[in-house]
Amino acid sequence: MPVFVRIPADPQVVQALIGSGISVALRSAVMLVGAAAAMVWTAPSLAGLTALVIPAVMLPILLFGRRVQKLSRASQDRLADAAAMANETLNASTAVKAYAREDIESTRYASAVTLALATARRRIGTRALLTLAVIVLVFGAITLVLWAGARHVLAGTMDAGVLGQFVLYAIFAAGSVAGLSEVWGEVLRAAGAMERIGELLAEQPGIVSPAQPATLARPMRGALRFDNVTFHYPTRPDTAALADFTLEIRPGETVALVGPSGAGKSTVFALLLRFYDPQNGHMSIDGVDLRALALPDLRGAIALVPQETTIFAGSAADNIRFGRQDASDEEVREAAKAAEAHEFISALNDGYAAELGERGVRLSGGQRQRIAIARAILRDAPLLLLDEATSALDAQSEAAIQQALERLEKGRTTLVIAHRLATVQRADRIVVMDGGRIVAQGTHDSLLAEGGLYAELARLQFVA
Repeated sequence: MPVFVRIPADPQVVQALIGSGISVALRSAVMLVGAAAAMVWTAPSLAGLTALVIPAVMLPILLFGRRVQKLSRASQDRLADAAAMANETLNASTAVKAYAREDIESTRYASAVTLALATARRRIGTRALLTLAVIVLVFGAITLVLWAGARHVLAGTMDAGVLGQFVLYAIFAAGSVAGLSEVWGEVLRAAGAMERIGELLAEQPGIVSPAQPATLARPMRGALRFDNVTFHYPTRPDTAALADFTLEIRPGETVALVGPSGAGKSTVFALLLRFYDPQNGHMSIDGVDLRALALPDLRGAIALVPQETTIFAGSAADNIRFGRQDASDEEVREAAKAAEAHEFISALNDGYAAELGERGVRLSGGQRQRIAIARAILRDAPLLLLDEATSALDAQSEAAIQQALERLEKGRTTLVIAHRLATVQRADRIVVMDGGRIVAQGTHDSLLAEGGLYAELARLQFVA
């Protein structure tokens, strides 16, 4: 289940219990203790008779309690499923409309809501039965005490006023028990939510910094090496994304990774950033194994321009400053100018203070990509990873950005992923990948002369 659904929903259930349920429980508990003490002081024999019903009251709590807790968790799960479906559909509203799936998606969401409602009704019904059983037993006990007390009054062993006083205290106690049973239902619901919260808190990252991390020499040279790296994604354990991948990249060298989709190009980036660790082989930077480095040190030395740019619901300046939080306003502007983003940002109503909206809805795809490039320029890291960095740009903007990227790549080790071969001809070396392996490498001209996969890709792209 999506974490973004659990994070707000489950704590709200616990917050409701703490915010109101606890106060009701304390009030009812104090009233119950007071009423019980008054009952014992008024008529000990009748109080003892009332105490005999306590095991009977506990029985439905034990019988229904576990089921209420399970149904509470199931209800939260179904509600989260419906929320996740709504979020997914709204974020893909353009695709939904383009394929005329409004009715279909509405039906899917209605089915999810109906299922969540049915689960909630089962939970509410079971909880109502629990409350009903407790109230019937408690007030049944009062009736029993009233009957027994009436017999004492008729026998002359108890004054009628004492019996009336005892019954009044018993009613206070019964109301308190009913209130506590209601709160207990809330506790069971919160327990189901806490189970889900506990699962999140118990999650441990598979990739962590070592206990005693190594350090990189400063300034970094930026030499990269892959030695017989083999990696399988957890979701595809039978298919190797990289197989016996060996590559050495010299400091300051620009290397382009090309090949068909699924060749393993993006996997190289994911392993460099240690989103995953390979099952076999080693990777190093400046001779230091990546697994020996602290994650902040490793990732702090890398600037990434992804194919799908993430824009946060903040200002344009904040989104660029995501690359380096302590950057000054002037540095942000200079990075934007270098990324050819200054012009369109300045045209916004509030300029660099303009809110870009959730997921950058106020920007075009090319503008979002230029924001990402500005982040990388601002980060000023020794390693630069470009994943289709100009794929969303028009020809005129791409030419300007290519000049900015050439300036950015100077003095840095750069890895470029590109499907358009025209964007990688300036690379010092082109590595051709297929099926997770390197099948050829060299310059653009040498690979064309060699023939093979690169020449075939070039023929398909360059021949009109």
